[in-house]
Amino acid sequence: MELSLPLLETQFKSWKGCPLSENANPVFGEGDAKAAIMFIGEAPGEQEDKTGRPFVGAAGKFLDELLASINLKREEVYISNVVKYRPPANRDPTDLEKEQCMPWLKLQIALIKPRVIVPLGRHALGHFLKNTTISNAHGKAHKLTDLVTIFPIYHPAAALHNGGLRQALYDDFKALGEFLKSIG
Repeated sequence: MELSLPLLETQFKSWKGCPLSENANPVFGEGDAKAAIMFIGEAPGEQEDKTGRPFVGAAGKFLDELLASINLKREEVYISNVVKYRPPANRDPTDLEKEQCMPWLKLQIALIKPRVIVPLGRHALGHFLKNTTISNAHGKAHKLTDLVTIFPIYHPAAALHNGGLRQALYDDFKALGEFLKSIG
């Protein structure tokens, strides 16, 4: 049997390798299984935990708005998180929690084969670009391999807490849109 995203998701839902699974619902990811662009956040929040879907709360609504600003829809991209369960009280995920969930994200990436990976925020960025910060890396293309480019952007939730980042997010999405046009 060949591994597919639906099969992987079924296997994931019975996985208990992260203690967060004891008190939170699994949020695997969603979107186009052959998407050229993949957005990766840090971990589900309260609304995501309730619905089992990534980026459906306030940050998700802002992400939808940002996608629309470059003529993309959720259905055309794939959206996931590094950590697949909501940490208690929306605290930052720990390094151990990120490490425990990382194999699932790696398998998602291997199956989807995106050309552009967009880490949203520092937790997602840390896996792809080790020696930089989100404030230094955001809004710019970073070639990972000949086939994959990392294009870090601030997490949409950051702009909800710090209105000053709102324009930076729009600017980063505009740069992402231009980059996507340049690679066809």
